Amino acid sequence: MPYSTVEEMVSLRPVGLDTCFPFTFTSRCELTLQNFTLGAGMAVTMLHIEQQDGGEESCVRCQLRGQQGASADVLIPYSCRGEFYECESDQTYTLQEIMSSPHLCSRHFCFSKKTKHGASLFFSPIYQVQAIMHLRKNIVKFPSSLEVDVVDVTTESQDLTFVTPLTLLEVFAQPDEAFPTMAEILEHHEGQPLFRCTWLAELHKGHPLVLHKRGSSAMVLASGLKGRKARQYFLMSQSYGGRLRRRPREFESVYELYAASTQAPLLTVRVTRHSEELEEEGLLALSVGEQLEVLRCEKVKLPGGGTSQEEKNNQTVEVLVCRQEKEESEVVHLPMYMQSHFVEKLTDNKKYSLKDLCKAFALPLDVKVVSGDAELEKDPLVGFSSLRLQEATIQPMVQASLPGKPERCFEIPTDWLNMSLSFTNDPLPLTQEYHLETVTEVTDSFYYEFRKLTASDEPPPPRPPKPKPSSRSNPPSASKPLSGSKPLSGSKSFKATPSPSHPDAPCLPPKSGTLSLLSDLSLDSKKAQRPPAPLPPVSSSFQTSCTF
Repeated sequence: MPYSTVEEMVSLRPVGLDTCFPFTFTSRCELTLQNFTLGAGMAVTMLHIEQQDGGEESCVRCQLRGQQGASADVLIPYSCRGEFYECESDQTYTLQEIMSSPHLCSRHFCFSKKTKHGASLFFSPIYQVQAIMHLRKNIVKFPSSLEVDVVDVTTESQDLTFVTPLTLLEVFAQPDEAFPTMAEILEHHEGQPLFRCTWLAELHKGHPLVLHKRGSSAMVLASGLKGRKARQYFLMSQSYGGRLRRRPREFESVYELYAASTQAPLLTVRVTRHSEELEEEGLLALSVGEQLEVLRCEKVKLPGGGTSQEEKNNQTVEVLVCRQEKEESEVVHLPMYMQSHFVEKLTDNKKYSLKDLCKAFALPLDVKVVSGDAELEKDPLVGFSSLRLQEATIQPMVQASLPGKPERCFEIPTDWLNMSLSFTNDPLPLTQEYHLETVTEVTDSFYYEFRKLTASDEPPPPRPPKPKPSSRSNPPSASKPLSGSKPLSGSKSFKATPSPSHPDAPCLPPKSGTLSLLSDLSLDSKKAQRPPAPLPPVSSSFQTSCTF
């Protein structure tokens, strides 16, 4: 690339690079500099710039090398005119250095290493033009290399307003200064509905919406307990204005007792179902009405009762140590795998707000709404005999209302609804009081998806030990009564050793009756050898049934 003056050649050097000087150039024509003549095509190395004193123009100090190897320095003023060309040098540049320097971008290059592409290269950056389209969410990018015809229609589109759709997550990311504002629904939620509420049916395409503010709301996932045809689930804000009273929880196994005791120490329960004692497996008999106080979890050894050496070895199991509350307190051990039915014993009859209840107790918790939220038009939680507060959570919400009822606010969960909005310049409706809907009924799909996302990695309850042969070989006696009403054993550890009449002899079933007849039969037996059928009953009114 030719330069017309020395100043132009110096000014177009890449600024900021360490390789700015020295560099070599040539002049196409002969130059006479004071008492020195620079021949055409002679290589001149520019060393650095020198500022002259006394207001004289700047010069560049250059070095010339003769044919005999002698060198000489010469000063060339900036105003020196001619046709100068920069010589090819061994200096290498990275592609990033070339593209970041506006001077290097206009130069020609070649690869530093010899390749099959030996021609010169000219690097030209591709620019992008960013634009927005009407009702288009993403910004459109046009590369400068794209051949497209563009027509200016600004005059014809004076009344057209370009808007950028925003998702609920993008609305939530807006600064606080952007609220309150009016918005228009561009795309409403599609797919399976996750909420059973009145305001969801009003969120249709083209409908206006008042956005009051955005923020994170403390919520509680609750479920109605059994007793209705269909189980209902609710998402409750901790600002719920109703009053609640604790309800006793129910547990179906000893393991559930242990899990609850880790959250609430000194848990006291009452047995509400008989359970039969199984000495071989270490299960105690529990009677209705007995009260237990959960103390701790321990590991004990279960004595083996079999005949083999493996069965005689002790087996370690986890038990829940409880104190039996009666005249004389006794410590009992209940295996973790034991199934029974317990009800929590409560002495607290206080009324709580939902926020105070979540602070004072660990969830899950059973409660009853004794007085509803007065700010709600209809509190759906009042009619439940018992509610289970499953889990507390923090959810990003956008507080909104409909223009027809701006005082009735509701919270839109941004993570659970797929919508797109656009801010408008419509005036905000005038209202002085706001009432927030603190209870939102959710569907089964929402409940199970939410529980799936928040499921913990707790291990499953322990399985009972492998039954011993003695517990399976002894046939049940038809005349033996159930031992469900047997009181709780007072020993400090449960019994696990079977007690037959001859402990050293293996427990084998008696070979008599039906078992004896079946053992004497064979495939070669004739029909005449079979035992005769029993006679029918004498009374014609007696009825019986048989199963074959």
